[in-house]
Amino acid sequence: MNDTALQYVLAAILVLPLLGAVGALLPAPPGLRGRGPDQAVLRHGVTVTGAVLVLAVVLAAGFDHDHPARMQATTDLDWIPALRIHLHLGVDGISLPLLVLTALLTFLCALYSYFRMPDGPRPRAFVALLLLLEGGTLASFAVLDLILFFLAFETVLVPMYFLISRWGGADRERSALRFIVYTLLGSVIMLLGLLLIGVKAGTFDMVALATDNGSHLGHTTQLVAVLAIGLGLAVKAPMWPLHSWLPDAHTAAPTVGSVLLAGVLLKMGTYGLVRVVLPIAPGGMHTFAPYLAAFAVVGIVYGSLACLALARQGNGGDLKRLIAYSSVGHMGFVLLGIASMTRTGVNGALFANVAHGLITGLLFFLVGALKDRYGTSDLDRLAGQGGAALYGRAPRLGGLLAFGAVASLGLPGLAGFWGEMLAMFGAFEPGAGLSRPAYVTFTAIAAFGTLLTAAYLLSVVRRICMGDRGTARAEPALADVRGYEFAAWTPLAALTVLAGLWPALLLGLTDPAVRSLLGGS
Repeated sequence: MNDTALQYVLAAILVLPLLGAVGALLPAPPGLRGRGPDQAVLRHGVTVTGAVLVLAVVLAAGFDHDHPARMQATTDLDWIPALRIHLHLGVDGISLPLLVLTALLTFLCALYSYFRMPDGPRPRAFVALLLLLEGGTLASFAVLDLILFFLAFETVLVPMYFLISRWGGADRERSALRFIVYTLLGSVIMLLGLLLIGVKAGTFDMVALATDNGSHLGHTTQLVAVLAIGLGLAVKAPMWPLHSWLPDAHTAAPTVGSVLLAGVLLKMGTYGLVRVVLPIAPGGMHTFAPYLAAFAVVGIVYGSLACLALARQGNGGDLKRLIAYSSVGHMGFVLLGIASMTRTGVNGALFANVAHGLITGLLFFLVGALKDRYGTSDLDRLAGQGGAALYGRAPRLGGLLAFGAVASLGLPGLAGFWGEMLAMFGAFEPGAGLSRPAYVTFTAIAAFGTLLTAAYLLSVVRRICMGDRGTARAEPALADVRGYEFAAWTPLAALTVLAGLWPALLLGLTDPAVRSLLGGS
């Protein structure tokens, strides 16, 4: 497919969710109402997100896989000439996987919601917010102008806030408020850094800035820019100790909100570090890289220890909260790979980004299903009173939970293994000028974190799937995996296996693009 055709495909991918969001607020034509307006708008959400997914697959199929470092499907139009802001769009081997992942997860969430709409107001606003969230996330991975990146980055905050506050569970309003305050404060600081780069370099074009590789930015400018932009992105990543909004948001969010928050929104922070900070201000990044690596490994261990405490019998831990803390640890590996400033580490970070989206998206779907059946996500109640021995009560559901857990702990042959391993390999041999003894220490701490990860995930599987000792007893059968759940979860499980067995499928896209971003190193 030629580049002109891909331009139209990419433009349609970005515009269609926004038009769909407007359409969701309009009355459905009489012939499309089905059993009622609620069903019509939910079907509208499935149709629009399905069309976006098809277009994303078409874009991936038409992408020139022989030249993944080159920006493709590009559009570059003057938008605000006085401020040198361009409507610049394009995808390369770094952004394409995240764009397809976003389209896939949003479609699966819309499909799941068609059959299992979260409790709350009528679904018209829900579908509109879901589509607006998809549009903003897709734009974040496709825009190539710093100001447009900031606008897209901000667009996703409002719909996620309302998804949590209107359709969430207990303490949803406080959790939603904490989410929006943390991320907005981070974004304000990030905007200052983006403006500093644009003013000093004379352009906001991300491709031109990456090609320049920071040569027209003084070292002090790079330091200030990296600190400001990095803080804003670290909140979204989420990096310890700026992560504290995440467990509350996940615990309160509806199932599809948790899937999208973990599966794609967290990726915007780490994507920004790779797309903006690494190539545009490499000098400043080099200075702060050891500190980023240190915070990353603290996050790995901290997240794992928090999960171990939640998984312990008698502590009343919430399973959704446990998976949220696990995301802090897993995203720590992504940050460690980026902080290595090597091709191996950055490729590992990008691979771990996609793997985390697939695996954690599946886990949040499964926890939502458990909560629907048991009426709780409290681990003690799931593992004890009425929830012992899931293997015996709902074997397919129990098997999928075990699959998601072993994938998350990094079992070889599944997607979770490659990203974390490559991130640690990259940290073991860091970029030129970085202290190897320090990074070897970071690698050892991260490796210890993988053992803690295995400990808490296997503990969760034992307790839920086999039951706590002394409490397990014969229980009536439980509804096993339903048809719509099978349809929503199978693609994630299949892609987890595919990425684990064929990592070159993803690494072949990212490696040339990473080499280009790192200045050909």
